[in-house]
Amino acid sequence: MYTNIKALGTDSSTNPLKKVTIKRRGLLPDDVEMKILYCGICHSDLHQIKNDFGGTHYPVVPGHEIVGKVTAVGANVTKFKVGDHAAVGCIVDSCGECPACARDLEQFCDNGTTLSFNTPDKHLGGMTYGGFSQTYVCRENYMLNMPNFDDMAAAAPLLCAGITVYSPLKHWQAGPGKVVGILGIGGLGHVAIRIAKAMGAHVVVLTTSPEKVEDAQRLGAHEAILTSDAEQMKAHAGKIDLIIDTVSATHDVNAYLKLLAIDGAVVLVGLPVEPISIGAFNVIKGRRSFAGSNIGGIKETQEMLEFCAHHKITADVEIIDADKVNEAFERLEKGDVKYRFVIDMSTLK
Repeated sequence: MYTNIKALGTDSSTNPLKKVTIKRRGLLPDDVEMKILYCGICHSDLHQIKNDFGGTHYPVVPGHEIVGKVTAVGANVTKFKVGDHAAVGCIVDSCGECPACARDLEQFCDNGTTLSFNTPDKHLGGMTYGGFSQTYVCRENYMLNMPNFDDMAAAAPLLCAGITVYSPLKHWQAGPGKVVGILGIGGLGHVAIRIAKAMGAHVVVLTTSPEKVEDAQRLGAHEAILTSDAEQMKAHAGKIDLIIDTVSATHDVNAYLKLLAIDGAVVLVGLPVEPISIGAFNVIKGRRSFAGSNIGGIKETQEMLEFCAHHKITADVEIIDADKVNEAFERLEKGDVKYRFVIDMSTLK
């Protein structure tokens, strides 16, 4: 049993997105169905469309920053009712039994995490389809309760951008007495500034853009470093405890490792296509670390949403109609957005 719905997808890495018809499964006893109100556009959506990392299965319907309103619930559902605001992020299923799942780290599931799009669909066959669509159906335990944000569209990017930076900030214990650097002010970085500040850290922005140095204060940073200025970089050497590296373009992280205090870490959350080289002395000196982090589990994502709602943190967004999606991806590829596109899915007719 399934329902046909409208979506935005493409059948090739070189073709634009267009309106398509996809299938959503009928409700199982522990399923929740929602009408999608808003879906954010993430840089990883662009990577998937372009098949930058290989493994994209076409046709593909992207979108994993999904906010909607519950329209139906299965017979065994207890956490949601019709009319509730709900959300779906990157993860929509996992085995629930492996050591990673036992630790609420479903993103590292040993038996394979089911993502909101472009992973095998165990119910309908084929691949999962994402939030550039009219509806979503998800198991109750993988759907998120959406707090009462004043602006639900601006909260949509938290489902990926928010958890992607919240998880490492929490894991590496950002807070009072810690100096946290945010490398790159884009869709991830501008949210990271706000979350790190709300955690109580002293926030230092690292950017190649003089314009974004000026914007750092508005976003809540305490300081901003223009990374092309050797004197500014030298003045901060050995003084930063944690750097969240949000850059998805090829870049040299060695310059940022030198900014770390003893036991400091640069944590990569961006997705550069090319491998990154690390100079041995840049990590040996000061017992520094170069690490990575990948989104967060369902429990931590719910925690992040509650944290952001409490501190009134959302993304800076530009809301677009569905028929502007290809233009938005072109602008995203050029870095022409401050700082996140969100599709108003009611415009997908």
